[in-house]
Amino acid sequence: MRTLTRADARRIAVRSQLLAGPRAGSLLEVFGRLGQLQVDPTSIVARAELLTLWSRLGGYDVGALRRLLEETRELFEYRAFLLPMADLELHRPTMERFPSPNTSRGRLTAEWLRDNAAFRDYVLGELERRGPLPSGAFDDRAEVPWQTGGWNDGKNVGQMLEALARSGTIAISRREGAERVWDLASRVWPETEPLPDEVVAIELLDRRLRAKGITTVPFGDGIHYELPARELALDSLRTDGVAVPVSIDGLPGEWVAHRDALDELDGETWAPRTALIGPFDPLIADRPRTEALFGMTYAFELYKPAATRQYGPYALVALDGDQLVGRIDARIDRKARVLTVHGWLPEPHATPSTWRAVAAELRVLGDWLGA
Repeated sequence: MRTLTRADARRIAVRSQLLAGPRAGSLLEVFGRLGQLQVDPTSIVARAELLTLWSRLGGYDVGALRRLLEETRELFEYRAFLLPMADLELHRPTMERFPSPNTSRGRLTAEWLRDNAAFRDYVLGELERRGPLPSGAFDDRAEVPWQTGGWNDGKNVGQMLEALARSGTIAISRREGAERVWDLASRVWPETEPLPDEVVAIELLDRRLRAKGITTVPFGDGIHYELPARELALDSLRTDGVAVPVSIDGLPGEWVAHRDALDELDGETWAPRTALIGPFDPLIADRPRTEALFGMTYAFELYKPAATRQYGPYALVALDGDQLVGRIDARIDRKARVLTVHGWLPEPHATPSTWRAVAAELRVLGDWLGA
């Protein structure tokens, strides 16, 4: 088993996320490597997906992302992630298994859909007859209301649309501002051929490991909570030398690195740069891995009472080379066109020169935001 230093492991993680070396050259290049980008509408600085792309591309045309989603259809949105349309066949099996009989939530959803079959038929009939429609265009015709004790109780239209979207029956055709406009999936997505579960699992795990570079076992991708043939696929990736077992400076747990990431570590010159990343960025989305590799404990504090926040409601993280060097409490006033930094909270290993590099990157961010 190969042993890596923590610095080597961090460099694998950073390079695999396109956060070292020259910036990526296109939106599709980023999606080709990362595979998926989480969507979140919180815009204290910028929406999550826009900020994740900016961290890798620098200033880019946000309209180009919309065109890929709504015109050329090279990307699609599913379960709060943006995904390459070329990978649709890998996500179809998860859609077809929804709702899962293996979870109490899945069984509850299946029962609710059975009780509201007429409501379901009404929604699909409206889309078939009228074409793409926003959520507000549908009447609440639920015979049995959604009741789980959560904040979605009684939001029957939203629950029906989400269930139909999870099953791949309807899809987001476009957005009007932040509002989703729905259509039948057959009119938005191309047809795909079914793939065996083992092939799907191998492809998905290969892509997730390539995007992460290095991670603990087991690992997944945030969308496919249930992935048949997961263990078989992982064994296949190990046997083929794609998932390479490694140890990291005595860190506990079973770690694997992607073969290509190890080749890059051995063969390419390390070219560090400074980057600002958001709370939903895939580099830090796995909080235990972030703490193990980078020594930073990160918490998203937007929903905490203001008096209990340590770092701000939407703290950005500063990456300098292979180190996470601090948090930035930044907020934008779009009306005044001002990006204000309310706090810079450096990590103990940050140096006096760190802030200069971070400040320069903040100016680039401000320019892109028009602030």
